[in-house]
Amino acid sequence: IINVLRGDMSFVGPRPDPIDWLEHYREKDMIILTIRPGISGYCQAYFRNNASVREKRLKDAWYANNVSFVLDVKIFFKTIETVLKHENLYTN
Repeated sequence: IINVLRGDMSFVGPRPDPIDWLEHYREKDMIILTIRPGISGYCQAYFRNNASVREKRLKDAWYANNVSFVLDVKIFFKTIETVLKHENLYTN
């Protein structure tokens, strides 16, 4: 949270939740807070708007446990692909 408030974000990392959502974090979700948040992340690249809040936290926790340069590169290119293909957009 402090990283987000200071503006310390990377390109790839879990998207930060609003501070008042922290009360809903489970013990195993806390690992998400140990890494730098990002503009894009695993959930945004692969699921965009197609995952529940709980699923996003689980995926972000998985990412936090598996952070690597190679994974970040994959997420970076998948983000570009997802945006260009307009995948998993909200529809009315």
